Amino acid sequence: MHISQATFVKSASSWTECPEQLLPEFAFIGRSNVGKSSLINMIVQRNGLAKASRTPGKTQLINFFCINEAMFFVDLPWYGYAKSKITERKKWIDRTQQYFLNRPCLLHVFVLIDGSIRTQAIDIEFCTALQEEEIPFSIVITKLDKATQREMHQNMEGLKKELQSHFSTLPQIFLSSSKKNKGRDKILWYIETLAAGMCG
Repeated sequence: MHISQATFVKSASSWTECPEQLLPEFAFIGRSNVGKSSLINMIVQRNGLAKASRTPGKTQLINFFCINEAMFFVDLPWYGYAKSKITERKKWIDRTQQYFLNRPCLLHVFVLIDGSIRTQAIDIEFCTALQEEEIPFSIVITKLDKATQREMHQNMEGLKKELQSHFSTLPQIFLSSSKKNKGRDKILWYIETLAAGMCG
């Protein structure tokens, strides 16, 4: 899949403000500071398209990017801890949940998990919630360059063990490094395959 066009469309504070144009949507979500904006920029090869905040957990809106005038990449608010008031965090979580439940064109969710640290319980909980709602998802392991091969192997084995206790079949897992441009081709191939299946 070749990306010839990637443009910011709008930010939505709720699912009711999402674009009226119905195109296949691929959403990206993860814990605070997992490297979500960097991954999106790496995939589309546009530095600065998705804005990375210096303050973890500052992605509060649902951000839409039009890709090749054929689909949307959707940058969703984080889940997990950030230095914000509980009431504010609840609003962001509710906003994301309503997006999941009310966007019929949502085709797939990429859940980003930091591969440089041990598996966090909240990542497993989130994946389990997606499964319960029957929302298709896969996992993107980020920050391959931030850990040694041994650390990465241990973290991956820990993640798979946790997933196996909740899923009869493991979700698709992609390995990525935005800094080293790793994982891009496989993710794009997967997106192209899913989009073709929807249109076929």
